[in-house]
Amino acid sequence: MPDALGAALAAPGLIWLALTFLIAGLVRGFTGFGTALIFMPVGAALLTLPLAVAVLAVVDLIAQPLILPRAWRKADRRQVGVLVLAALIGAPIGVWMLTWVDDAALRWGVALVAAATLAALVSGWRYRGRVGKPGLAGIGGASGIVGGATGLAGPPVILFYLAGQVAAASVRANTILFLAAVDVVILVNLFLAGLVGAQAVVLAAVLLVPYGAGLLVGQRLFDPAYERTFRAAAYLVIAGAIVAGLPLFG
Repeated sequence: MPDALGAALAAPGLIWLALTFLIAGLVRGFTGFGTALIFMPVGAALLTLPLAVAVLAVVDLIAQPLILPRAWRKADRRQVGVLVLAALIGAPIGVWMLTWVDDAALRWGVALVAAATLAALVSGWRYRGRVGKPGLAGIGGASGIVGGATGLAGPPVILFYLAGQVAAASVRANTILFLAAVDVVILVNLFLAGLVGAQAVVLAAVLLVPYGAGLLVGQRLFDPAYERTFRAAAYLVIAGAIVAGLPLFG
């Protein structure tokens, strides 16, 4: 454990990782999403991609008690359950890709998925149709695959909810509940693949401090009346993280 702690404290750019998690916590606490979109481009640039995915999953899972109780009461648990069951099937495929696809290619994948998600959110794209269980299963499966390979489990589900006509509070609750469950799914698959070691757990424990602080503050700030202003600021932060994490910069 002392060796793991030393390795965690010696992680490249630890101060930037901590700052990134603090900002990600603020955004996640307010909107219900954004942790992976903000952290993964930066984390993938400073750590190996498997380590970044593992750290993200551990930090987010441990922090769930800070935001999950309120979301549990307001979420559509039956709908979220369909999404999670499909993610169970997709996640092993994604983690398998994480073990053999070139790291640089996956970093480009992180940047492209995050950028496409941000573009869709900024454009205000809306889907007017009705999504049945097969559609939900497809969305959940895609989240499992993308989450396992890049740590970005949220984008397919985030786009599904934000593109509809669901109220902001319900979107937030459903997204929080789904991401909590998918954290468990991805973490189990990472563990089975031998990608979660002591270094990931200890580094996650260190980074949990700024992330937890951000979550608590962001949750207190949540007010649907200020949703548009805060969401615009979140988009700018996500864009900055994507640019900073581009493989072009090493």
